[in-house]
Amino acid sequence: MTTARPKVEGRGRGAAKGESWQLRLYVAGQSPKSLAAFANLKRLCEEHLEGRYSIEVIDLLQQPQLARGDQIVAIPTLVRKLPEPVRKIVGDLSNTEKTLVGLQLRPRA
Repeated sequence: MTTARPKVEGRGRGAAKGESWQLRLYVAGQSPKSLAAFANLKRLCEEHLEGRYSIEVIDLLQQPQLARGDQIVAIPTLVRKLPEPVRKIVGDLSNTEKTLVGLQLRPRA
């Protein structure tokens, strides 16, 4: 996460199956919450999206003007661009169940 906009492509056999997920994670440098959010997101994607995802990390300390496009008011914030509809989750994504429900990967109980 040292550059402004690194992309992480999901690996695995599932890339050709189902929908492709485009995720954008807004962070503030290398803060503990930003690092935790990225690690938690990467783990969830590897476990539940099986290579059908891309993660774009946007460091708002380096490019604060990019927050306007997705109306970011708190960080870290995850924005699911695809599949539509756009969804936003604020926080370090440590609550796995809430994050899966927020991304619509798991129905509400």
